[in-house]
Amino acid sequence: MMPADWPDEIAAGIVVCDVNGVIIYMNKQAVADFKSYGGRELIGKNVLDCHPPQAKQKLQELLTRQESNVYTIEKRGVKKIVYQAPWYREGAYSGLVEISFVLLPGMPDFVREDNNP
Repeated sequence: MMPADWPDEIAAGIVVCDVNGVIIYMNKQAVADFKSYGGRELIGKNVLDCHPPQAKQKLQELLTRQESNVYTIEKRGVKKIVYQAPWYREGAYSGLVEISFVLLPGMPDFVREDNNP
């Protein structure tokens, strides 16, 4: 059985919000990543209120349409990939999850043929 605390033990920020955009969970890395914005105090706040207008509109669309979004961002010389996707509980749409992690400089890119996993 997988331990329940595994999200706190990986080097990726995980933020989970409900269908209305209210943040319901942040792992340790996300709390650290967003420390200057309130860290753990962001739980219970609306994720839409934490973003500028253009990003707020995109997040609202993701929440409404139950769509995924992937992009990279660079801040202070650190490049990250951000993956945003709907999450479900027992098949019912439950909100949006965001997972972000640092992309290492010079990270290899492997192109696989269809017959290789």
